[in-house]
Amino acid sequence: MNPIKIAPSILSADFAKLGAEIAEIERSGADWLHVDVMDGHFVPNITFGAPVLQAVAPHTGLFVDVHLMIENPENYIADFVKAGAHMITVHAEACVHLHRVIHLIKEHGVKVGVALNPATPISAIEEVLDDLDMVLVMTVNPGFGGQAFIPRMVDKVKQLRDWANAKGHTAFHIEVDGGISATTAKLVVDAGADVLVAGSAIFGAPDRAKAIQSIRDSLN
Repeated sequence: MNPIKIAPSILSADFAKLGAEIAEIERSGADWLHVDVMDGHFVPNITFGAPVLQAVAPHTGLFVDVHLMIENPENYIADFVKAGAHMITVHAEACVHLHRVIHLIKEHGVKVGVALNPATPISAIEEVLDDLDMVLVMTVNPGFGGQAFIPRMVDKVKQLRDWANAKGHTAFHIEVDGGISATTAKLVVDAGADVLVAGSAIFGAPDRAKAIQSIRDSLN
């Protein structure tokens, strides 16, 4: 399996000093930067668009992981790639023509992921799994930060990892997003996850480096 990556979500950052917040989590040992984009339609919240990413991306060396929780994501792929995304993840539930959207992302030269809401089974993406760099398992219902982890999603992570192993996909990422902390991280990593999105557990902590390290320590 890949080395474990910790991807703080800027959804929980202080937007008034976003650049400084990103710089701090980079210094504190983060591996990826997780960017949650919400449109108020697919999920009941609105965050920000490509211009915000374009403003901050040049100032970080972190891998930029963009999670589009929006309707019609195909209309915005080019904008987010231009803004600095290294990977774009779309929701299976938001794409009428999922295969087409996946290959549109690939054509823009970035990595591609597909996210599954808690009620969506793995079978929904069975026909496109071979095309993906990552599957994002939502461990909460998307739309708000700070929600409680849904324990049943651990089984979904294990099913995905078993599939990846059976197919020989050694570089296949499984990301989890929602309620990830030093308490829940080991559960999903033991099941096969290798990318941990954490928002309030990191940005809500007075010492971000200590918060990131506590998640790493919990995996041992």
